Amino acid sequence: MAQPVRSVLFDQKQPQGNYYGGGGGGSAGSSGAADGGDGLQFYSTNYNDPSYMTTSSYYAPAPGAAGDAANMHFEQPRSFWSAFGTGGIPDEPPLLEELGINFSHIQAKSLTVLNPFKKVSDTIMDDADLAGPLLFIFLFGIFLMLSGKVHFGYIYGVGLLGVVSIYLILNLMAESGMDWSRTASVLGYCMLPLVLLSGFSVVLNLGGLIGLVLSVISIFWCTWSSSAMFTTVLHMNDQRLLVGYPVGLFYACFALMTVF
Repeated sequence: MAQPVRSVLFDQKQPQGNYYGGGGGGSAGSSGAADGGDGLQFYSTNYNDPSYMTTSSYYAPAPGAAGDAANMHFEQPRSFWSAFGTGGIPDEPPLLEELGINFSHIQAKSLTVLNPFKKVSDTIMDDADLAGPLLFIFLFGIFLMLSGKVHFGYIYGVGLLGVVSIYLILNLMAESGMDWSRTASVLGYCMLPLVLLSGFSVVLNLGGLIGLVLSVISIFWCTWSSSAMFTTVLHMNDQRLLVGYPVGLFYACFALMTVF
């Protein structure tokens, strides 16, 4: 009958200071080994028993671990679509807020443009959001495409050149100055009348007198609203005509795209 496998831990009779050799300790250890393992401590294991590995006690938690796990709060894993839901993620701002999209601000600025005789607030451009302008530019291009005019390249080129030019002009005229994002935001929001004009071009032929009148009204409307915002934010009420001239040329280019 084979004997179980046993491991040697240490020799209780051998002094710990002389365990690794030296003097009489080494001879004592060799004599102990020659005596057949007298004074050695052994322990046996159950790892050779396959049934032990499959018992529930092998995977059981340590004493007290179950209570600690019960007191701890583990958050359930969330899916990818939870970021777009109403619940969101704890301690995280909503997705629209992170993207800089605020529908209440878009509505307030759009109503200000649609009512050019309303007094413009000094804080209307405290947040230079570009969600509304990008939406209006996209709708402008879509309406032109539905009317048979694919001018997305022209819209991009004229818009970029116009924003850079008016940004430089305003910073040369005003003492406080204005960053490019607010400049693009004002020009984009005040383009709303031209978006309506492009919508009319889907169902109406703007090549006649009616189109000319509507184009002039739209250019004047956009110029009046944008110049009011620029002069109010930059405190340049005495220079509104100087601000309105380059802005009017900017919107005239988009009106020509709509008519022709």
